[in-house]
Amino acid sequence: MLFGDEHVRRYEETDGEVGHDWQDGVPTLVLTTTGRKTGLERKFALIYQEVDGAYVIVASKGGDDKHPGWYLNLVEHPEVKVQVKADKFTANARTANSEERAKLWPIMAGVWPDYDNYQRKTDREIPVVVLERA
Repeated sequence: MLFGDEHVRRYEETDGEVGHDWQDGVPTLVLTTTGRKTGLERKFALIYQEVDGAYVIVASKGGDDKHPGWYLNLVEHPEVKVQVKADKFTANARTANSEERAKLWPIMAGVWPDYDNYQRKTDREIPVVVLERA
């Protein structure tokens, strides 16, 4: 099972041949954000779904009470890099509004049912992020 930096490294080395289909075949992409404090690139392998031509990810951090660092980075620097298999592109990241979230959350929880458990664990509303190709 691939996690963290090792997941990203193998994904990039193989254009997603290794790492795209993660645990139980769940699809992942590589998100590159700009660090809000360091200005350095930060990479994360994240579960996604393509919906209406955009890519959707969830800032769950396993139901932690704080947002993941990558989410805070993209809020500050919404221009991100995305890799889906061999397709690498720049995208604009934005938090789904409440209407969009109501539509997208069940889609994402259908792919990774633990998202519902994570939301129950925390008082924060877990953000759903839409990545739109620039």
